[in-house]
Amino acid sequence: MMPPVAILAGGLATRLGDVTKTIPKALLDINGTPFIVHQLKLLRDAGVTRVVMCIAHLADQIEAVLGDGSAFGLQVEYSHDKRGPNGELLGTGGALRNALPLLGDEFLVMYGDSYLLCDYAAITEAWRASKQLGLMTVYKNDGQYDTSNVEMSGGRVVRYDKTNVTGLTHIDWGLGAFRAEAFAGYPEGKLDLVRIYQDLLANDQLFGYEVSERFYEIGSHAGLEDTRRLLSKEAAQ
Repeated sequence: MMPPVAILAGGLATRLGDVTKTIPKALLDINGTPFIVHQLKLLRDAGVTRVVMCIAHLADQIEAVLGDGSAFGLQVEYSHDKRGPNGELLGTGGALRNALPLLGDEFLVMYGDSYLLCDYAAITEAWRASKQLGLMTVYKNDGQYDTSNVEMSGGRVVRYDKTNVTGLTHIDWGLGAFRAEAFAGYPEGKLDLVRIYQDLLANDQLFGYEVSERFYEIGSHAGLEDTRRLLSKEAAQ
């Protein structure tokens, strides 16, 4: 059985400028349909039955469109991102930690602006067989679609670095998985997924799975157009 999927959809989408000031990125129109609906249908067709939306920015709009998910053949639940003492969001890792009561012992995670074509069940089974606390999917990017940030060697992730990227050829593709134990021991406050991945890697608890299909995203104007073309082509088939 597939684990639940956490979708991180609480960001402000500043790269898109005015486009997302009044509408959350997840609801951007892609060929007549909100992007999140395309995303949920992709997950449903992959065998996913439960999705937990981690939301903050214009969250009520997302809830109004998705409801309980039954219209899309899924069960959709919501985790509202908590904020720090100065009103700041607590980061991607903080959003997942906040959602753990809904997610349970193991779950997949992806971003609310990603459209990822892969065999979700096969990746999940490979990760489960590894017995490791975390999974990172990677793609041999060579700087083509975004800045490469992963070094692979012998089929293993050996470095994950978003600051010193010299010589890195692969990229964090956007689909991850965690056991709840991976979030234990961190102090309260802001927590980023980058830190969790790096700590898991340092403790030999990060399973790397290399995919062959590029990622699609709607976090940039160029990405929006690529994704629109892809989904238009899929609809025509």
